Amino acid sequence: MIGPAQESDGPAILSITASAGVFTAEEVVVVEELWNEYLQRGEAASGYAFRVYREGDQVLGYSCHGPRDLTEGTYDLYWIASAPAARRKGVGRALLAAVEDEVRRAGGRLIVVETSGAPAYKPTRDFYLSCAYEWEATIRDFYHPGDDLVIFTKRV
Repeated sequence: MIGPAQESDGPAILSITASAGVFTAEEVVVVEELWNEYLQRGEAASGYAFRVYREGDQVLGYSCHGPRDLTEGTYDLYWIASAPAARRKGVGRALLAAVEDEVRRAGGRLIVVETSGAPAYKPTRDFYLSCAYEWEATIRDFYHPGDDLVIFTKRV
């Protein structure tokens, strides 16, 4: 079941992020900062919509998306991750579909995803392509020399 994240989901969200195997310690801190802003300011004021995929009491994955400032109907997918034990079981696809439905219902028209071009992110890039996202752009050496920024988009 997918729904809005609750305060009690925080430890699971941070654990999933830390155990993903591709995120740096600095990126885990960023997720924690966004999570705290979501809790303190609320979804509308913070601009961060955290959603969780849960089976019973267990959080198996999460996503974070929100409207892109200074645009009309454009949304960013900031984060999406599933627990290692839940990978390849449809959790990511279900979360992504839920985000797309939510953006569509809110009058959104475009979702933008930014990810790394590093070899460790190849499964991530393949995932977006398999979900009908377009490889929109690459900015070479964006994160650091040898690590490109890859931008995917999907019109909803």
